[in-house]
Amino acid sequence: MAAEQKKTPLVAVLPAAAVCPYSSCYCEENVWQLCNLVQQNHPSELSRCHVVFVSNESRMVPLWRQKAGREEEKLVFWDYHVVMLYQPDERCVVYDLDSQLPFPTYFQKYVTETFRTDQIVKPSYFRFFRVIPATVYLQTFSSDRSHMRRQDGSWSKPPPLWPLIQSASEKMNLDSFISMDAKQGCGEVFSLTEFVKKFYKVPGSVN
Repeated sequence: MAAEQKKTPLVAVLPAAAVCPYSSCYCEENVWQLCNLVQQNHPSELSRCHVVFVSNESRMVPLWRQKAGREEEKLVFWDYHVVMLYQPDERCVVYDLDSQLPFPTYFQKYVTETFRTDQIVKPSYFRFFRVIPATVYLQTFSSDRSHMRRQDGSWSKPPPLWPLIQSASEKMNLDSFISMDAKQGCGEVFSLTEFVKKFYKVPGSVN
């Protein structure tokens, strides 16, 4: 039997986390900037990247191993979170600037440590995933950052230093990405089980 062919190393589509654009509590813009870096430096790989919004109807999702989390397990409840996936072949890695895990982390490890399983959380906390091609996200995402303004107009968190990210057609469509209504918005919506089935390929499998 011929020796199994070694896989080529994954393309480093992004630099180290420390030099990536980042602004705390603006994960949707951070990930847009990551996609933009891929488009600038590795344009042929952009079609293999996806943006993933994590939320639910109650907008309260538990995630572990987050830098903002508390205690040893670093558990935090976000109203939503956003990460970038890179899937050049059956392998898939996750880029999450808010995670304690390596940047990037292989999909299976990331999901196991960050989302764990729905069996240990209340149904109202079940995580859902809106998956959008990175090319589409770069073209359509638009935010005026109004969701980070208090009633008196002050910022709840300081805004990013880069300019507003706005499409030509509208100034604010963040809610359409956070929504887990599969009948609306860009991309596809998955349950945790469906999400894992889509992006985790068992090594050597034919599916």
